[in-house]
Amino acid sequence: MNNVVDSSAWLEYFGGTENAANFMDAIQNTDWLIVPSVVVFEVYKKLLFSVGEEKALKGLMTMSQGQIIGLDQELAVTAAHLQKEHALPMADAIILATARFFNATLWTQDSDFIGIDGVEYFSKD
Repeated sequence: MNNVVDSSAWLEYFGGTENAANFMDAIQNTDWLIVPSVVVFEVYKKLLFSVGEEKALKGLMTMSQGQIIGLDQELAVTAAHLQKEHALPMADAIILATARFFNATLWTQDSDFIGIDGVEYFSKD
């Protein structure tokens, strides 16, 4: 089963938090890992600003073990429809569209995704 891991979950994983355990299997099963390019941007940017370029590059190498998926026309149009349907921010809509395109489970702790089919949500609390 394909997996897409949301930016918030990647940051928990890289931070070694308690909640990281919820996402570890999806991240480490790299044969089935789909990584939207917007997730690469969000996670790399956050790591770059918070822990520096060296650790951001290590994070990028880890994410690159999965299949990186760029935003194309089909995903963009699908994301727009999902944004309208679920009132999602742009990046979240792109992430969900990517998960749907690859018939993947979306792993997250972002409350914007609560109640959406195909999403495994874990609270930050």
